[in-house]
Amino acid sequence: MSPADRAPDEPPARGRQRVCLAGATGTIGRATAAALLGRGHEVVCVVRPGPPGRTEPPPGAAIRVVDPSDLAALMRDGFAGERFDALVSCMASRTGAPADAWAVDYRAHLTLLEAARQAGVTHFVLLSAICVQKPLLAFQQAKLAFEAALTASGLRYSIVRPTAFFKSLSGQIGRVRAGKPFLLFGDGRLTACKPISDRDLADFIAGCLDDESRWNRILPIGGPGEAITPLQQGEALFALLDRPPRFRHVPVALLDAIIAGLNIGGRVIPSLAAKAELARIGRYYATESMLVLDPQTGRYDATATPSTGTDTLFDFYRAVLSGAAAPERGDHAVF
Repeated sequence: MSPADRAPDEPPARGRQRVCLAGATGTIGRATAAALLGRGHEVVCVVRPGPPGRTEPPPGAAIRVVDPSDLAALMRDGFAGERFDALVSCMASRTGAPADAWAVDYRAHLTLLEAARQAGVTHFVLLSAICVQKPLLAFQQAKLAFEAALTASGLRYSIVRPTAFFKSLSGQIGRVRAGKPFLLFGDGRLTACKPISDRDLADFIAGCLDDESRWNRILPIGGPGEAITPLQQGEALFALLDRPPRFRHVPVALLDAIIAGLNIGGRVIPSLAAKAELARIGRYYATESMLVLDPQTGRYDATATPSTGTDTLFDFYRAVLSGAAAPERGDHAVF
């Protein structure tokens, strides 16, 4: 008997599961689809309508194009009257701007949650972000609002909060290779993170379906090794290029001045208000570590940040410099 034919009150069998995957055209989503397929699961990807030529999920995954914010369309064209064991969402707003964040990170996910209930899903795996621990930005507040809805839904859940992605830390490879200095905010030690690769994160997400220790939990996760600072990232790049380090230090106060100016301009020109939010996102990542936040001390704790996988950021840098890899940075690039 296939998972789609299972009786409504019959729990899913361990092992092969029928999984609906949202957000499968992004870099993490594509890696997650591959990880799920590699574990023997049946994967049906619901993807938002997008431009021709975009990268699609890997072969072996079914693709259904549907607007995830439209419940009727999602049930008709996405779930199509079939039953699913699990829903995995790697979907996220493309820019983090307030309107986009609340539309995608919150409302579209609420629609997914309702569709999951109607399709008999028993386990919802959500890709969130570790930065929601300190929610100063609209997209963080939207993600937290949906996390709360998911935990209160009665469905089994796994909320995965990864640290920094390799693609988010690769924006200065080109400028350094071109002979320009590596840009640092402050002294380059203001923040630290445990970067995680798409592959290692995807494997962790896929493992949530079978690992009971990850059920009904919020799961911060980073990559292997010690936490690294932007200064260490720059030093590694210069070492891989066999060049002496060159840095340019950017004061955080400059970001504050830019944000203040955009805020003033935004009172007259709405597009400047949106740019002010993007500038605030840049400032956040320039001054806040992507590590577990100790609520008692208010400090980030590298030792309390779990690690997984084998891929390191510096191996990724080496692969990019050799031409073996090319980062897809998308809308969240700071540099």
